Amino acid sequence: MESDATAPQILDETIEQQVTSFNSNSSAQHSDGEVDDRRPTLLVTNDDGIDAPGLRSLVDVLVETGRYNVSVCAPDSEKSAVGHSITSRGNIAVRQVEIKGATAFELSGTPADCVSLSLSGALFSWSKPTLVISGINKGSNCGYHIVYSGTVAGAREAFICGVPSIALSYNWIRGKSHDTDFRIAVQVCLPLIDAVLCHL
Repeated sequence: MESDATAPQILDETIEQQVTSFNSNSSAQHSDGEVDDRRPTLLVTNDDGIDAPGLRSLVDVLVETGRYNVSVCAPDSEKSAVGHSITSRGNIAVRQVEIKGATAFELSGTPADCVSLSLSGALFSWSKPTLVISGINKGSNCGYHIVYSGTVAGAREAFICGVPSIALSYNWIRGKSHDTDFRIAVQVCLPLIDAVLCHL
């Protein structure tokens, strides 16, 4: 069976039942905190994987501000340079993970799969996020890199589905850059994120 381009189909019956149980279980939906309708809802994804320091630093700072509802859906392993590929055949495994202050899921699929499935309504209690943020990528995405970047594809998939999005990347320099740099990068990006939200 082949899925359409906007919502990767969960083919495995067990996984389909698991996602259904997430929808009917409010504690699983909201994880560490309830959704506050007065706050913008941000969906975070990436292509470096859900445990990547760029994504974790971004989510941690977004949660710490207390200004946003934060949801996360990211690949369960590194999916760099997969471009805008989607899973059209086979299974997509879904698992809820613990990230303090956020509702988070990891997928066996690509960044585009993560965004598409999130926007399908199968995972989260909201109908549509205010903004999708893809990153922070470990490495720059400039020029022709945007063609095969999974990070950019995550943001592009949201745009295709009618949701505003941005992709964030950090110009990682081997031997000089450190994981702690990502928290500094997030602080630089916060005004950009807020500026985008102000115009939505």
